[in-house]
Amino acid sequence: MQKWLLNHFYPRLVDCLADQIAPAPKVYVDRSMRRGVHWPSDLQNALRRTKVMVALLTPPYFESPWCMAEWRSMRERERLLGLANPDSPQGLVYPILYSDSENFPPEGQQLSWWDFKDYAHPDPVYQETREFVHFHREVTKVARDLVQLLQQVPEWQPDWPIVEKPEPVLIPPPPIPRF
Repeated sequence: MQKWLLNHFYPRLVDCLADQIAPAPKVYVDRSMRRGVHWPSDLQNALRRTKVMVALLTPPYFESPWCMAEWRSMRERERLLGLANPDSPQGLVYPILYSDSENFPPEGQQLSWWDFKDYAHPDPVYQETREFVHFHREVTKVARDLVQLLQQVPEWQPDWPIVEKPEPVLIPPPPIPRF
């Protein structure tokens, strides 16, 4: 899923958002984090400043403590704002379905999502296919929808809640080049 995100979805979404609104909204992906940054703090700061969270849904997403902390933090913000309920159904979590939804927990099955399962081809060669044009059109629709949503969401507040902050997972260091 990460290859698909980085090879296809993220760059297309950034481009399509820039085509829809100026200035283009910033799209945060943790892969863009600067070196030497305390990544748990960086993720928390990014989450606090997030207006809408685009979640790429897969069964492993719901197993990740960090993904679930972000999910629950945004859902708590929705609760505080009176969003994502029968009186105001639109929420701040914007789900994109990447793969199998049958094995999602109940909380993952409660939101409607954009279904991208048919476009879940991670390799760069996918961009050379005719089907990629259809993928691009779908991302354009997502971008239009996100622009409308961004114009409706409440202004940022510095005290947005962070729920269930997980303990940092130690990432093994990258291999050191040998000369």
